[in-house]
Amino acid sequence: MLSKFGAPVAILFAVLGIWETSVHILNIPRYILPAPSKIMVTLFVERSQLLRHTFVTLEEMLLGFALAVSIGIPLAVVMFEFPILEKAFYPYVIGSQTVPVFAIAPLLVLWFGFGIASKVVMAALIVFFAIVLNTLDGLKATDSDTVNLFRILRATRWQILWKVRIPSALPFICSGAKIGISISTIGAVIGEWVGAKAGLGYLMLYANGRLEVSLVFAAIFCLTLLGLSLFGLMTLLERYVMPWRHQHNTLDAR
Repeated sequence: MLSKFGAPVAILFAVLGIWETSVHILNIPRYILPAPSKIMVTLFVERSQLLRHTFVTLEEMLLGFALAVSIGIPLAVVMFEFPILEKAFYPYVIGSQTVPVFAIAPLLVLWFGFGIASKVVMAALIVFFAIVLNTLDGLKATDSDTVNLFRILRATRWQILWKVRIPSALPFICSGAKIGISISTIGAVIGEWVGAKAGLGYLMLYANGRLEVSLVFAAIFCLTLLGLSLFGLMTLLERYVMPWRHQHNTLDAR
């Protein structure tokens, strides 16, 4: 445990130490760059406000992630099973990521309103690509010998899909889910920047307008902690879904 987290923790404390020292030595105004100690004080003083806005952003992220998974995985399966649909839909899946989120954020707010719906859709759009692409790649990476064996045993197309291809694609799906849950903060926050009444993105804009930069950094800290926590939970879920993979990695490490 110490060897795994020792280096990142050491780097973090070194950066914070340099940051704290530089702010005091250079006498940088707090409305430009507050010291880490000031940010920690803000985190404590404004904890109730930060917690309230964090729960709003968390709800948007989780709902957006769930929406992306519920649409993305079935779409990837359909695209794999019917190559003509893959050719039809794949350009649009790629195109969903080539358009900057900021460009469509005002439209989503116009269509879905200033409530939670527009932020959920925006978070889902950010996550959607990672889910679809990883699931599709996982289905294509299934061992052909195993598939041929099931065909010899007269397994149906859907039995091969359910018993061979989807279990084989689970590592890819979990990787896409971990990426998606981490970047879902982007969609939620951008949606809050464009139009919202609550959330960490809204709080950042509010604090920035009042030159409360320490509160902006506190909100960024909460966003970072939120992303890391969800990534960790997704990693634990991956170990639960695929215990054999974790055991295999442990044996290799030994």
